[in-house]
Amino acid sequence: MGVVCSAIASVFAAIGRGIMAVISAIGSVLNAIVGAITSVFVTIFSCLGDIFCCRCGGGRRRGTV
Repeated sequence: MGVVCSAIASVFAAIGRGIMAVISAIGSVLNAIVGAITSVFVTIFSCLGDIFCCRCGGGRRRGTV
């Protein structure tokens, strides 16, 4: 009887680990998507900031001599 209970417990543990692996994979994919979207927004706002602060175009800066 103990062997049967141990086998059943092992099966349920394996199923639980499989479900947790699937959930972890879904979480990792969602995390990657959110990170990519965030990077795009940061890049856009950085470019807009450069445009509004006149730092784009590689224009010459005047220095005092």
